[in-house]
Amino acid sequence: MIIHEKRHRPLPWKEQRTRSPHTALTPLLAIDWVWDWIAYALSHWKFLEVLEYLSSFSVLIAVILFFKEAPDRVKQKHYQAWQVINTAQGKGGSGGRIEALYELNRDGVPLIGVDVSHAFLQGVRLPKAMLERADFTAVDARDSNLAGSDLGDAELTYVNFRHAGLRDVNFRNADLSNADLNSADLSGSDLSGVTLDGADLRFVDLSAVRWKRIKSIHGTNVFGVKNAPPEFLVWAKQNGAIERERDDATP
Repeated sequence: MIIHEKRHRPLPWKEQRTRSPHTALTPLLAIDWVWDWIAYALSHWKFLEVLEYLSSFSVLIAVILFFKEAPDRVKQKHYQAWQVINTAQGKGGSGGRIEALYELNRDGVPLIGVDVSHAFLQGVRLPKAMLERADFTAVDARDSNLAGSDLGDAELTYVNFRHAGLRDVNFRNADLSNADLNSADLSGSDLSGVTLDGADLRFVDLSAVRWKRIKSIHGTNVFGVKNAPPEFLVWAKQNGAIERERDDATP
């Protein structure tokens, strides 16, 4: 809100001059008196008042446009994130994909079918991500957090999920052949239809895991698995699983 203070007409110079007790201050008083007259004259110029209102109105328009264009800015940000992911497809290293994936998932964008094969994604945070049919072949995702995510039908061969948070993940029909899951948290996850041939499940937390429809577990190392259902180890060994403490150990 613009408040205009009414200005009084300045005193005549002769009267204004008598207000200075010292002659040395007269030049300064004269300058101030001139500016006082200029301010008085401009205060009666309505054009300046209109400009003030227009200035405030332009600020309001800028605020409205800022919020109106917010969806377009979000779309542009998502487009740039997808560019980063697609440009680096099939290449090693991160290439900015950790941040791009995080931003897309944070905004609720589905990552279905995303191809990040061979990428370095150590520590990536993608909780509750929609990653069905994603390609994580040979991805280094150690110490990552994908809790509650959907990785159904995903390609996860040779993925490195060491120490990863994979609680309540849907792995239905995913291929985890030769995956490194050492010390990962798989509690509550769904392994129905999953291929685990050659995978490393040492010290994995399997509490409340849905395992009875695992497709294949041949050559899978189940040494030291934690909180496994009582019948799991018996079934696993009967279907080709092994127990070796070290990679170079013999059966």
